[in-house]
Amino acid sequence: MVYNFNPGPAVVPPVVLREAAENLVDFRGQGLSIVEMSHRGKAYEGVHQEAIDGCLRLYGLGAEFTVLLLQGGASLQFAMVPMNLLPADRSADYISTGQWSRKAIEEVEILGRRCRVAGSSEGENFTFIPSQDQLTLDPEAEYLHLTTNNTIYGTQYQTLPRSDGVPIVADMSSDLLSRPLPWGQIGLAYAGAQKNAGIAGLTVVIARRELLERGGAGTGVPTVMRYSTHVKTNSLYNTPPVFAVYLFSLVLRWIEAEGGLEGMARRNAHKASLMYQAIDQSGGFYQGHARPDSRSAMNLTFKLVNRALEGLFCAQAEAAGLIGLKGYRSVGGVRASLYNAMDEEGCRVLAQFMGDFASRHG
Repeated sequence: MVYNFNPGPAVVPPVVLREAAENLVDFRGQGLSIVEMSHRGKAYEGVHQEAIDGCLRLYGLGAEFTVLLLQGGASLQFAMVPMNLLPADRSADYISTGQWSRKAIEEVEILGRRCRVAGSSEGENFTFIPSQDQLTLDPEAEYLHLTTNNTIYGTQYQTLPRSDGVPIVADMSSDLLSRPLPWGQIGLAYAGAQKNAGIAGLTVVIARRELLERGGAGTGVPTVMRYSTHVKTNSLYNTPPVFAVYLFSLVLRWIEAEGGLEGMARRNAHKASLMYQAIDQSGGFYQGHARPDSRSAMNLTFKLVNRALEGLFCAQAEAAGLIGLKGYRSVGGVRASLYNAMDEEGCRVLAQFMGDFASRHG
């Protein structure tokens, strides 16, 4: 048995993989694979709309929101957001909690737009999420950008900050669909699908129509980079990543069957508690990176007190069927990604391995 703790592309629900495999050669009796079908045909258009409607339904969002099915990953959204939402004479607030939020800030600067760092945990190696009183928010900011979960450092917002009417733009690449969210403050959220929502190739954008219509970036934005282009064409301006959209629709259906986002939140909290117990009860053999109040339910990051043992830990874990545990290259250590599709059994097996390894080498 192999347990996949990779940070992304990541584990996909087995039931989703089986259904996708069955339909890959002959999609629902059409005599064609879904990867061969025209994206303008009725068969694919049904899948496309099913994905959009399913996403809105899971989050309980109404007609004031739209879902865009794009490409380019979160990295492209780092540029699309300011290109579309940040006028040249305005400023946006960004909270820096890790490498990906820093990259988002860099893209704003490359475009020659203005942003302020309204809060940061960089001074303490991104071990925590800044609290409300650690933020200096501009009430006139065009938007407030944050990264809800930090895969590299293992931190996650437990609650979103109060933005006092400034729309929040959220990079949710690693915790999309993992829990319910209060959408009252959120203007736009984006995520690559390859962690919690399917496979690589699809970028999901959930946005308030009013925010996209208001825009503000002015002229000079290439057609394919305009949110308005994709709103008007229902994300069919160019050929969508059809197979990734299909997998997304299946994942949405699986989440609904598993109790919706409330069910995912309970499932993920339970899995994370098993893993953090293994760290906290190790007598210091394992040392978590994130502060307890900022710990992620998606990505657990830790180091061994004897750093020389980390290579052996990962090698023996892989030999035991526990793959994808090596920490990010700039941080090192160990990282276990517990996305929605990782089951409780995998977490228990890893926790047992951690205990056994500590007993042998502690």
